[in-house]
Amino acid sequence: MAEKFRIGSDLIGELNVPADALYDVQTQRCLDNFNISHFHVNEYPNYLKGIAITKLGAAQANHELGLITDEVYEGIKAACQEIMEGKLAEYFPIDMMQGGAGTSTNMNANEVIANRALQLMGYELGDFKHCWPNDDVNRSQSTNDAFPCFSHMGLYLTHLELKKHLEALIASFRVKSEAFAGILKMGRTQLEDAVPMTLGQSFGGFASILEDELQHLDEAAADFLIVNMGATAIGTGICSEPGYAQKCVDALSRITGWPVRLSRDLVGATSDTSCLVGYSAAMKRVAVKVSKISNDLRLMASGPRCGLQEINLPEKQPGSSIMPGKVNPVIPEVMTQISFKVIGNDVCVTMSGEAAQLELNAMEPVMVQCCFESAELLMNGFDTLRINCVDGITANPDRCEQYIKNSIGIVTALNPIIGYKHSTKIAKKAKETGRGVYDLVLEEGILTKEELDEILRPENMIKPVKLDIKPRK
Repeated sequence: MAEKFRIGSDLIGELNVPADALYDVQTQRCLDNFNISHFHVNEYPNYLKGIAITKLGAAQANHELGLITDEVYEGIKAACQEIMEGKLAEYFPIDMMQGGAGTSTNMNANEVIANRALQLMGYELGDFKHCWPNDDVNRSQSTNDAFPCFSHMGLYLTHLELKKHLEALIASFRVKSEAFAGILKMGRTQLEDAVPMTLGQSFGGFASILEDELQHLDEAAADFLIVNMGATAIGTGICSEPGYAQKCVDALSRITGWPVRLSRDLVGATSDTSCLVGYSAAMKRVAVKVSKISNDLRLMASGPRCGLQEINLPEKQPGSSIMPGKVNPVIPEVMTQISFKVIGNDVCVTMSGEAAQLELNAMEPVMVQCCFESAELLMNGFDTLRINCVDGITANPDRCEQYIKNSIGIVTALNPIIGYKHSTKIAKKAKETGRGVYDLVLEEGILTKEELDEILRPENMIKPVKLDIKPRK
């Protein structure tokens, strides 16, 4: 059966639009022009909510100023509320990678909201004389203030979700830190034996370095609550009325419950995308740390016979098509790959932020896409790492104890008591002979067995202590 169309028109001319679509001609042109990626606006629910929040805030301000009728306002309001509820997503099919500084996304929103308002008001799709995409839905706006505001609102929503996923991963590491608190192991620096610590301290360290990033994410996300609504085309506010900008920001605050505020300089803000640069960088910081943690887990679990094998990762799938019995650390591996992608996205965001020219940054769409993608990848990665790996990690206490007993590194614990010269002599002899530090200290008569045992008690090697012990020579 042939698809039915209606005729849409704009300054370029007429174009067929699917008869039952809530979008119109400019959305159709975007679909025709930008078949670029697999990233579409309707794949990010928070982005759609951000769009609806922005358009509703603008409509409230316009209505208060008497710029749109009660009927039009109620229609726009109802359409926006439906979008915020997760409805109408199928009518936002456009690619997030697009030219035009986001005009296609803005017009897609204007057309869908106008057409849905028309339906709710009892009119036909495309009968825009009753509710215009440009003159009513886009009243007092330009893409150059509406599009950034979409992104800010949607990404702030996403930030709140991202934090929850990261907090859950941190909590999982904390649980393991407590469970492994009594297991002594060798610490390592530059992949060489260092000094003893507990396995719990290792996992506590993982939790702590990720906890630090919660504040950095919050600080970066706070910039999303500064918007340039009312700037219109370049920041001068042309085509808006006095008082509109503040009324719009006040409406956004009421709708979201967030302390949204107006940028102090709308001209500067309209070309400035540093909030996207900053938040992408904050996500990159997390990615760098979680990749380090993932690689540590791989090293600590390496083996099973010829590696460290201090811990066991959950076995998730066979690891080789040729080597029987091999099981790979696939979950930390995928988390590291996710981290690399987030880091790569940050490079794109940084370069795009630098590409602003004069009064606008036309590269903002790809910056927005990268930020949404990075956040989604991290959330999925955090959950995968937590559920499929960290929660199921077990320890190998006997292996950890064996490393402690055989390590030359424990001589460091003796250094404050017997001095660096004696410690170096013992370490060198242990390395040359393959014998243990413990036996050599006793053989040299430097300490008694009781004194040596006291120094090497686990609780005395994992924190600062003061011991009243004097060497024999």
